[in-house]
Amino acid sequence: MNKQFLFKFKTDISCVYIPSKLNNPFSSNLTEIAEIAAKEFQEFITLESKKWNYDFSVERGKMFGVLVVKKKDNTYFYLGTVSGKLPKDGVCKRFIPSVFDESVDDFFINKGMAKLSEIGNKIKHSNNPSEIIFLKEKRKKKSASLQKKLFENYHFENISGKQKNILAIFNDSKQGKPPAASGECSAPKLLQYAIKNHLKPIALTEFWWGNSNENKDKKHKAYYPACKNRCRPILEYLLEDDELFIKEGLEI
Repeated sequence: MNKQFLFKFKTDISCVYIPSKLNNPFSSNLTEIAEIAAKEFQEFITLESKKWNYDFSVERGKMFGVLVVKKKDNTYFYLGTVSGKLPKDGVCKRFIPSVFDESVDDFFINKGMAKLSEIGNKIKHSNNPSEIIFLKEKRKKKSASLQKKLFENYHFENISGKQKNILAIFNDSKQGKPPAASGECSAPKLLQYAIKNHLKPIALTEFWWGNSNENKDKKHKAYYPACKNRCRPILEYLLEDDELFIKEGLEI
């Protein structure tokens, strides 16, 4: 376990009620311990974001998440991360990283994205309608193939130690097909790290940081439940539960 990922509470939590069950990630209910962790994490983001060359008050914001965890010695910490990647290739070594390892198969994802960009540039500079149609179809097929390979290499390990990739997880769910960017939200990244490192998940919450999104339905510092279309099948698989987990929480 990488100790730099564990945030110590600055707040005295000795008198704070700490639940025994993980809260429902798809509910808007916010536990006190999760709110304390989120506010402390927001203070960290305020300072750390100065290194990212990105003004969240002007440019589009991002969703961030925190997960309060308990170690085997009964001490409490919290983990934090961002959904997707930081803007403009920003880096924070204290954020829980993606479940996907970019170095797999000789960095196939980076090479694949570079080829898609190359096709996109050809489309942009072409004046031949037939060529543009051909290139767009080529890009579409290549993008679909790359997305499929990406999901095949996104491996999640559940609380029983079983592994499945995203395609298998969604195929076994009611949803069937994973949307783009599945697996990159804060909730699955945080829970996966906790499970792999034998940390008990206690409280999870996600919040928006920065300027509103395109739909104007996200507000700075406001809390939001985990997204159901991308996260629900993954979280149910990780925690080995179904509707009972969604309604009542889970104790592990």
